[in-house]
Amino acid sequence: MPFRIAIVNDLAMAREALRRVVLQLPDVTVAWMANDGAEAVERAKADRPDLVLMDLIMPVMDGVESTRLIMRDAPCPILVVTATVEGNASRVYEAIGAGALDAVDTPRLGSNGTHGDKALLTKIAAVRRLTAADFKAVATRSDTGTASPASTAHHRSVAPKTGTPAHAGSHDAADPFLMVAVGSSTGGPQALAVFLKSLPAVLPYAVVIVQHMDASFLPGLAQWLTSQTGRGVTLARRGDRPMPGSILVAGEPMQMIMKPGGTLDYVAGDAELIHRPSVDVFFESLAMIRSRTGAAVLLTGMGKDGATGMMSLRNNGWRTFAQDRATSVVWGMPGAASMSGAAERTLALEHIGPAVTAALSKPRPGVTT
Repeated sequence: MPFRIAIVNDLAMAREALRRVVLQLPDVTVAWMANDGAEAVERAKADRPDLVLMDLIMPVMDGVESTRLIMRDAPCPILVVTATVEGNASRVYEAIGAGALDAVDTPRLGSNGTHGDKALLTKIAAVRRLTAADFKAVATRSDTGTASPASTAHHRSVAPKTGTPAHAGSHDAADPFLMVAVGSSTGGPQALAVFLKSLPAVLPYAVVIVQHMDASFLPGLAQWLTSQTGRGVTLARRGDRPMPGSILVAGEPMQMIMKPGGTLDYVAGDAELIHRPSVDVFFESLAMIRSRTGAAVLLTGMGKDGATGMMSLRNNGWRTFAQDRATSVVWGMPGAASMSGAAERTLALEHIGPAVTAALSKPRPGVTT
């Protein structure tokens, strides 16, 4: 079966440039083309493509709202293709928060063919590798309209499968190793903004985030989160030591880990892993440091990255939380953690921050110190 790509853009020249790029690929066809976001929503509901190339600035309905509605009514992979990613940074992060996977500049149509198409071709190839496994659960959720019991519960407690929890209840308020580790993917930017805004004004712990995103967008993500939340969010650098009050985001296309001494590092890691950085790799590195305590959080995202690492953390006494289905753009990563028992609690997004803070401020029930 050919891979079917839909094109959404209000400019005829841009649609033609995208059509020519798409047809360069083997076993790929153009499913349909739409002139604005509203038309795209209706076309997607009637004929769901394998991928949508979504413009941002359009009449009638822009790409952010169209992405949000498509992910609600006919979920499928969406790539933002806009005249300038850098110039539309705020809307790009809004679209990614609504469920778009990535963003790229629109190729230009010239007398000698299209220009700037290499980046788009690379991103389409990446989506083709992820589509079959990662969007199956999303489509099932939308088509059936059913939800797991975990998605409607504001508290779900499941005992860890293996191991005995280490001390995780009380802590020295000045302990520089107390932290909250967060993983997110599809829909992550908006979810991260909500989560960070729900935390105390004076953070008694460090926050370290792994967000699946093209590395070129990560500096902009840190700046955007700072502007949205009023908090200082910075990219994590090799050698950084997360301290209470700091908020760091993985910022390299490598695996971020925590070293035994409490500093962050970047390593090449397993070449077979799709995600660089991977939430599982970061969480597993934390689980190996017995002196560290804190909380792990998995927010919206496709796939299941982070669930295995979260189980390791829970087995070592960390408090663990997953976003529920109802408030997730894609209930893949948090759903895997919830269903496996890696997540101690499955909560609506707006409740996670307060629950994390409460959990880290008092001893864990049933654990003696």
